[in-house]
Amino acid sequence: MSTHFLHPLDHARGRADKPFKTTLFQSERLLAGLNTLLPGQEQALHEHASQDKFYLVLAGSGDFTVGNETHRCTAGEMIVAPAGTPHGVANDGEGLLCFLTVIAPAPS
Repeated sequence: MSTHFLHPLDHARGRADKPFKTTLFQSERLLAGLNTLLPGQEQALHEHASQDKFYLVLAGSGDFTVGNETHRCTAGEMIVAPAGTPHGVANDGEGLLCFLTVIAPAPS
């Protein structure tokens, strides 16, 4: 299997105890991972003081919050959270929510 060409949804899993996360790629400059939330799970509001982040929804739908805005997002939508901006996501739907998460620079 190549490490340069990935299909993120091949790594999707659900965890009953907490949202599932897996790192797909990490360097000193960038982290790319897959997050999967079962119905009812959420990633609480948080922020990264010196890191920009974006989410790309791959499957399902969820309520994404960035700053004071919350939007229902579905597959194909991208959500941008600049450094220092609170952000989070909740899956209040009936299906699995899967999204790519990219952070730069990568957490140390």
